[in-house]
Amino acid sequence: MEVALGSDHGGFILKQQILKFLEQEQIAYHDYGVFSQEPCDYPDIALAVAEAVTGGDCSCGILICGTGIGVSIVANKVPGIRAALCHDTFSARMARSHNNANVLALGERVIGPGLAVEIVRVWLNTGFEGGRHGRRVDKIGSVERRFGRALE
Repeated sequence: MEVALGSDHGGFILKQQILKFLEQEQIAYHDYGVFSQEPCDYPDIALAVAEAVTGGDCSCGILICGTGIGVSIVANKVPGIRAALCHDTFSARMARSHNNANVLALGERVIGPGLAVEIVRVWLNTGFEGGRHGRRVDKIGSVERRFGRALE
């Protein structure tokens, strides 16, 4: 597993905490930025992480901004991405087990670092259940194909 990780300036501090966690757990990652708290445009970072996941360079992604909303909106524009904005461990578990989310979005201004790390832990350690949930995730792909943007 290699995690694509990225944040804008509003998520930079939380990203540093998540980087420490990934290193402690010996989970491989690629940091797509940002590398300071200088203001930047979150769509650029979200797109880079989403493309790393859909391109197969990384198996999943984690995006952080002030609320997690902006990065999740951008990531979900990329065909094949199922980004889930999670502020609690239950949502993180369900995002993986029922929705097969491949990108986790977090908001630094919404949750603290302790909770964020626990959300990441749960999200990374939860598998997709498949079954009836697989059928539903397949329908998401059908929606993408209907509008000519499916990832094959």
